[in-house]
Amino acid sequence: MSLIIAISGPAAVGKTTICDRLISEFGEKLHRLVTATTRRPRNGEEEGKDYFFLSKAEFDKKLLEESFLEHELIHENKYGILKETILEAQNQEIDILLNIDVNGAASLRKFCSMQEKLQGQLKTIFMRPKNLEELAVRMRKRASESKEQINIRIANAKAEILRAAEFDFVIESKDRDSDYERVKNIYLEVCLNNAPK
Repeated sequence: MSLIIAISGPAAVGKTTICDRLISEFGEKLHRLVTATTRRPRNGEEEGKDYFFLSKAEFDKKLLEESFLEHELIHENKYGILKETILEAQNQEIDILLNIDVNGAASLRKFCSMQEKLQGQLKTIFMRPKNLEELAVRMRKRASESKEQINIRIANAKAEILRAAEFDFVIESKDRDSDYERVKNIYLEVCLNNAPK
């Protein structure tokens, strides 16, 4: 039976890097669930690999069609998980990896609890930053957000950190390598516990 691994935490805490490394190491068994968004692609991001990039009109049409498992407004952009992508992955019996915000994780947790074949399959991990100052430095280094956007993301980070207790695992960020090793070990432990007896 396949697992759903959801990694959350404030912007710039290192979620994408960890997800990329997990996919690189466990790509035969673990697949990234591609989400839809109305935000513009960053340099190097690819359609269908990083996100499904939709116009606001396209996104709203899918909302009316009830195509989303969950959807959220984050930093003035819409994000959503298309039902068809998670169900398709489950049918293929592959483990699914999501890089998702705390509201999305809560919606996903609720959905999985109501679906018989998904019960007990979702494991959530929260990445807690050392401090907010370090987050702001990381955001400035990315150079993909304006000063105003960084201020919005830092304000959001404060609220997100208060919700860490909602998650199955909380990792206090140290550095890229040790953060990755801790997430990797959680995944391996969950896989072992989930293996057929």
